[in-house]
Amino acid sequence: MVGILAHLFDPLTLAAMLGGILLVVLMQNGRHAVGRACAALGPLFRADPLQDRDAARAAMLQIDQIAQLRGLSCTDRVKADHPFLTEAARRLANCDRIDQFETWAAQSIADRAQRHAGARNVWLSVADAAPALGMAGTIIGLVGMFAAMDDPGALGPAMALALLTTLYGVVIANVIAAPVAARLAELSDRELAWQQEVIARMLVIARRENAPLRRASIREVA
Repeated sequence: MVGILAHLFDPLTLAAMLGGILLVVLMQNGRHAVGRACAALGPLFRADPLQDRDAARAAMLQIDQIAQLRGLSCTDRVKADHPFLTEAARRLANCDRIDQFETWAAQSIADRAQRHAGARNVWLSVADAAPALGMAGTIIGLVGMFAAMDDPGALGPAMALALLTTLYGVVIANVIAAPVAARLAELSDRELAWQQEVIARMLVIARRENAPLRRASIREVA
């Protein structure tokens, strides 16, 4: 069994496969997207959107209380662990008009969704490219086999190349790239969901706190 497993690892073939996949992914997505996709591997295992959501809800209760007691300008005093929530509270405290905060929030959510999609698409590109390159390696191996039919000693390496490239393509696509892409999609959906919830709650608070000012302005005009 150990001997069979040892034959499954061919550093040169694997390096050629990985190099080809990297080249295809770079051409499809660009260098910056590939860098973000690699950086996403860290949060892939550490991120906990449900915990972030619960922490954000607790912080929103504090922001709501501070807004009622001291006004919107003091809402940035709430300490938040997540940088998005910290930035949103700062923007809420310093915005002159609600529509300015709403515009920033919509753009920020859209930018985050685009970055998440870019990282996910890189791994989807890997999942697409790996089997294709594996098939290309298989064809090359078969060509080598047919070309060396008169040399039995050359049939083994050519057949090994044909089978190993297929194996590497299947493993890279279905065991690594596709699960990573699916996990990133799940994390993105959950993260964007609680961030949209935060923005909606902040807008409710902002409109409520500005309502007395609008009523006062209407009375003065009247």
